[in-house]
Amino acid sequence: MTALPPAARLPGILALAVVGFLLPRLLGGSNLVYDTLVVIAIFGAMSYGLDIILSDLGEISLVHTAFFASGAYAAAILTVTFGQSAWVGLLGAIVVSLALALVLGVITLRTREFAFSLVTYAASVVLMSIAANWDFLGGSDGIVGVPPLDLSVGPISLTAGQSAEFWPYAYALLLLTLYFVHRFRRSSLGQAALMVHMNPRLAAMCGHDPNRVRLKVFLVSAPISALAGWLYAFQRSYVGTDLFETYFLVLMLTGVIIAGRRILLGPLLGTALLLSQKSFASLGAYGDKLVLGAILVTVLCLNPRGLAALSFSRRPAATPDDEAGMPAHPAARNQHG
Repeated sequence: MTALPPAARLPGILALAVVGFLLPRLLGGSNLVYDTLVVIAIFGAMSYGLDIILSDLGEISLVHTAFFASGAYAAAILTVTFGQSAWVGLLGAIVVSLALALVLGVITLRTREFAFSLVTYAASVVLMSIAANWDFLGGSDGIVGVPPLDLSVGPISLTAGQSAEFWPYAYALLLLTLYFVHRFRRSSLGQAALMVHMNPRLAAMCGHDPNRVRLKVFLVSAPISALAGWLYAFQRSYVGTDLFETYFLVLMLTGVIIAGRRILLGPLLGTALLLSQKSFASLGAYGDKLVLGAILVTVLCLNPRGLAALSFSRRPAATPDDEAGMPAHPAARNQHG
């Protein structure tokens, strides 16, 4: 079936975006609905940072909770400690996450698969210990008193305190994240990342340095999760070491995996499913964590490619070049016989 041109798809996309914005009102407009949808939007955006690494680069990063936390801490320190605006906090979240990603990216440049995951998890543990013991970061008590979100520009007032007021900003962050990921996967870097994932030798033969590509993708992914952390700091008015907890990591991993990789709305739908259960069918704090862990284990054991793969299970397997959306290189044809 021939895909519709972008101009033909645009009205449908805009209509879907409008419906999404009105969704809280369509669901009753209660505080619980707004609270849930705001958190879904924020955590959904957070998950896309990991999604780029997992789905496009083929690596499992366990440090994206640290990027999420770095954005939240940057917002809290700049607004509470130094009295700066939320805009400065946003810039700080991006800068801090990029610096952290650069350091970790260089350290993990030559590691792959299990070693990469182990090193990134160790880095997350170290960063949590630093946050818990450094008074500048609030220590074990964290940083309280994060002011209400204020993105006002001149006479234009853009503030948020309650969840209903936060919804437009959380939704805007989510839409911008979706657009960014969509554009990334069609960019030269996105195509290079997928080629490095599927066939590193072919990528090198095509002129891509696999290590450089991995580092660039790592740098691209970090600010996505950090911006979600930036907004989350204002949403709950507190930042603490709990942001490094495995709950957020498992939530990100499950959200990315449950629907399937390289599906644009996959992490959002997965996150929405998990957080809706927590809000509307909660089994208590420990019970919800058991549900989250059970879902992740079940999906990994029964179908690691996600639920969407069930409908494609009878299709012939795609070649690396098919999945990358590129014509086959002569060297690749020789490798495949």
